[in-house]
Amino acid sequence: MTEAPVVAAVDGSEHSLRALEWARTAAERHGAPLVVVHVLPDHTQWYAGRREALGSAAPEPADPVRAFLGPDVLAGVLRYEALMGSVPEALRGAGRGARMLVMGSRGRGGFTALLLGSNSRAVATTAPCPVVVVPHDARSAPAPGSGAGERQVVLGLHAAETDDAVVDFAFTEAAARRGTALRVLSAYAVPPSPLLVVGGPYAVVSPDLMAEALSDEDRAPAEREMLRSQEQRLRPFRERYPDVPVEVATVPGDAAGALVQDSEEAGLIVVGRHHRRLGRSLLMGSVANAVLTHAACPVAVVPAQEGD
Repeated sequence: MTEAPVVAAVDGSEHSLRALEWARTAAERHGAPLVVVHVLPDHTQWYAGRREALGSAAPEPADPVRAFLGPDVLAGVLRYEALMGSVPEALRGAGRGARMLVMGSRGRGGFTALLLGSNSRAVATTAPCPVVVVPHDARSAPAPGSGAGERQVVLGLHAAETDDAVVDFAFTEAAARRGTALRVLSAYAVPPSPLLVVGGPYAVVSPDLMAEALSDEDRAPAEREMLRSQEQRLRPFRERYPDVPVEVATVPGDAAGALVQDSEEAGLIVVGRHHRRLGRSLLMGSVANAVLTHAACPVAVVPAQEGD
C-alpha cells in the first residue's frame, strides 16, 4: 500500500484505547492503512540497551502493550511498531508521511485531574503531520443517540492566517463522513473591555460574555467584514468539495470559547497549529492550546504545509 497511513499511538491505558478505536474508524473512512505504535517504557528500553551492549543471550524484552492489545484488537492493522526513545521524539518520527497521528489526551502516567498530558501537547506542537487528540472519558461529550447521524466537523478559521492545509483537512474529514456538515467558525476583532479580562494562558471566554460586552453598532460592521472574508477564503474549497454542506458562523473576540462550546455537539474540531505571523516556530496559538485543553470531542491540530 502507498496510501498515507493513519497512525494510532497506544500505551495500554483506557485513554489510548479510545484513540485507537477513533483511528480505526478514521482509517476505514479514508480507505487508509492503520499503523499502531507504542513507545516502550524506560525500563524496557534500558534492559534492551544493556542486553545489546553486553551481547547477552537473555530473551528479548517483552512489549506489554502488544500482549495487552492481543490479536483480535490488532486484526486488520497494517503493522505494529514498538518504538525507542522519548515519547514526543518517537511519535514525531512515526508521524512522518502519515495522514494523521491519533493519540489520547492523557496517557497511562497522567494525573487523574489532568486535562491534557504533556506528551499530547508536545506531539501536537511539533509533529510533521496532523495530530488528533481524543479526550478522555471525563471530558468527552455523550455519544449521539440511536438513529443520529455523524456529528459535524467544526473548523476554526482565521480568514487571513489559517493555512490552506488546515482548511483542506477539515473539508476532507467532512467529505469522508458522507453528508456531514462542515461548520466554519471565525472570530472578529472587538474593542478592549474590562469584562473580558480573564486569567491563565489557556482560559476560555464564553461567546455569551463576549457578546454582552458589545453594542450592536460595534458588532455589525466587523461581523459583515468577517463573513465576506470567510466567503472569499472558502470559495475554492467549496468548489473542490461540492458535496460537503458548509455553514458559517462568526463570534466576537477569541474563537476558543465558541469552539469549546461547539465541541459538545461536534465530532471533530480542526484548528491550525500556529498563525503565519508566528513563522515556522514550534508554537501553538492560544486558540489551539485552549481548544486542546478544554474540548469535549477529538481535536485535530494541523501544521502548515512545508514551504508556506
